[in-house]
Amino acid sequence: MIAPPSPPAGPPGKPRRLRTWLVSGLLIWIPAAVTFLVVRFLVNLVDGILLVAPDRWQPDALLGFHIPGLGVLLALLILVVTGALFANVLGRQLVAAGDRALGRVPFIGPIYRGSKQVAETVLAPDGKAFRKVVLIRWPHRDSRAIGFATGSDLGEVQERTHERLIGVFVPTTPNPTSGFILFVPEDDVIELAMTVDEAFRLVVSLGVVVPEWPRPGPPGAAELAPPR
Repeated sequence: MIAPPSPPAGPPGKPRRLRTWLVSGLLIWIPAAVTFLVVRFLVNLVDGILLVAPDRWQPDALLGFHIPGLGVLLALLILVVTGALFANVLGRQLVAAGDRALGRVPFIGPIYRGSKQVAETVLAPDGKAFRKVVLIRWPHRDSRAIGFATGSDLGEVQERTHERLIGVFVPTTPNPTSGFILFVPEDDVIELAMTVDEAFRLVVSLGVVVPEWPRPGPPGAAELAPPR
């Protein structure tokens, strides 16, 4: 939960005190409300999947009582079992055959291939996408923006520009699920010590919730190259 801002120094007047209390209340309730709504939406969505089963096979009928969030537990179980079954050689061959079949379907094929490639890139244990928080010059040379490094293997983009570029996702605020993908020269990218979670909180809070600095323990910030 986001900590409320510290009250201003000195005895504030009533309008300032009311404004401070209002902002503090919003910073406490907005994250809690958003978290509650998102969790409730996911639970209701996954629970709704169970409605396709006949009434006599519904969990409530079998158990005799209702378990909130049972759909989430079943979904996690299905994911684990599916991963275990398709992690062997035969399973990988079946997945490859399914990929080829779906890839030939008009309209669906490009969507499936694109989503699969993004999932493999972001979720890969050894992947580097969204693992580093960086600072870049954007939207102009005299300003800075927080971003997330998405990769440096840019193929034709790098070949055509004859520069060492890094892909950077710059999120919008307060909704970090949208943003801009920029290809930035490596010399203009500064790697930050803050974690991805801390950077997201910084973006969502409109720059109010700033990660602790200096960092506890050995310094972790590493500047790839001084900005020009």
